[in-house]
Amino acid sequence: MSEEMMSEATTLFDNKVIFITGGTGSFGKQCVRTLLTYHRPKKIIVFSRDELKQYEMAQEFPQETLRFFLGDVRDGDRLKLAMRGVDYVIHAAALKHVPAAEYNPTECIKTNIYGASNVIDAALENSVTRVITLSTDKAAGPINLYGATKLASDKLFVAANNITSDCPTRFAVVRYGNVVGSRGSVVPYFQKLVRDRSPEIFITDPRMTRFWITLSQGVDLVLKSFARMQGGEIFVPKIPSMRITDLAEAIAPGIPSKIIGIRPGEKLHEVMCPQDEYHLTLEFSDHYVICPATQFRNIHSFTTNALGESGQPVEEGFQYSSDKNTQWIKAEELLEMLKSKS
Repeated sequence: MSEEMMSEATTLFDNKVIFITGGTGSFGKQCVRTLLTYHRPKKIIVFSRDELKQYEMAQEFPQETLRFFLGDVRDGDRLKLAMRGVDYVIHAAALKHVPAAEYNPTECIKTNIYGASNVIDAALENSVTRVITLSTDKAAGPINLYGATKLASDKLFVAANNITSDCPTRFAVVRYGNVVGSRGSVVPYFQKLVRDRSPEIFITDPRMTRFWITLSQGVDLVLKSFARMQGGEIFVPKIPSMRITDLAEAIAPGIPSKIIGIRPGEKLHEVMCPQDEYHLTLEFSDHYVICPATQFRNIHSFTTNALGESGQPVEEGFQYSSDKNTQWIKAEELLEMLKSKS
């Protein structure tokens, strides 16, 4: 990347108002930390429904730049009010626990689909410049309700570029895999079993593989995607995979494993770029872009992004899956990732 492009990427958030839904979660806190450390935003608005987490986060980040808004993405009117004067939106709020979504489907739909639609409407009404939503590998060829709701959310955000008319708002999606050490991932669960001196480590299936990314890598990807986006892209990072058995051995060496079977809605392997969309997929140096299936306004090509980076079409039948990945995490690399967590 040239110095001019790098400058654009690093100054994009200077003197801007940034709005983060689900801002008290793992991603939101790391994003706030990164923005306050490396950028000069005018204001960061943390929007979430948990007043205790907001209070705790306010103690951790006492900067005057930070604002906290109580609210739920299910409440469209509250979103429209809270998003006034905002330049950029990061939509990180979601119900993410796969088994919980299987047993509480309507709640997951209300937050992940209706909430996504409310974020889009609020952004358009307030003429927000750029909006990025966080997606998941489970949205590619979903077999569980969580993945299905996130696929619907992805489709809503991509299609929102069709209804902007004269509004300056542009929408994009960032999709990645499991986050090392985040709440709800298998890593803290394995660590707890070790702390509790469990005689066994419980593994769903020894063949299972997953994509892994750190929190800081996820945040960096999202922030850089704001500079790269034209509108309508699904950004997918090139990140490593790890086998669940290798993960267990790295965290709990020497402890025998017990196979308990795949949980409701789980896959053996995850996919981030489906084979059925290979004709829409471009490969860049450190990421892929899944282009929208329909053409938007005056955007005729995504092969060169807003930073001037160039991509090439992938081969026919290409699929980016965790079991066929060319990058794999070794035990010592995972332990280094866990030391920093970010």
